[in-house]
Amino acid sequence: MNSFAKDYMPIFQAVQSLRGQLMDCLTDEDLRYELPGNNPTLGVLCKEIGDIQSSYIQSLKTHTQNFTVHNETAGLAEGVTQLKTWFNELDNELHTLVTGFSEEDLGQMIDRGHAFVLPVVAQLHVYKEALLLFYGRASVYLKAIGKSPSQQWELWVG
Repeated sequence: MNSFAKDYMPIFQAVQSLRGQLMDCLTDEDLRYELPGNNPTLGVLCKEIGDIQSSYIQSLKTHTQNFTVHNETAGLAEGVTQLKTWFNELDNELHTLVTGFSEEDLGQMIDRGHAFVLPVVAQLHVYKEALLLFYGRASVYLKAIGKSPSQQWELWVG
């Protein structure tokens, strides 16, 4: 087992689990909710974090970050069940990939574009930060629709 999997995977998975807690409290109708102004629906916001996770997974495989590829599955942003299934697939793929890395793999560099290059471990931390940013955004929607996923969500996100 590599050092990242040993030392950081438990907290990493705890942060990822918040998304599951979010999805467990939502309905398909909730996914259609749109805040005033130029904001996406909650479902589109959820799909975006899936696309971001997919981009990070691909970057770990190719050593190049590409945010231009998106899941084009029809209705994905409108169905809780579909999103949960996709998120589980992404989480399993990421877990398998990360736990399979050697120590040498963890030091490989990932080109994020614009002369921004990070080692794998830093890339994983940046992905965790992307999740936290998503949770902050999602919490605004939750407050607007009067929902709270869990006590852990309240403690970690607000």
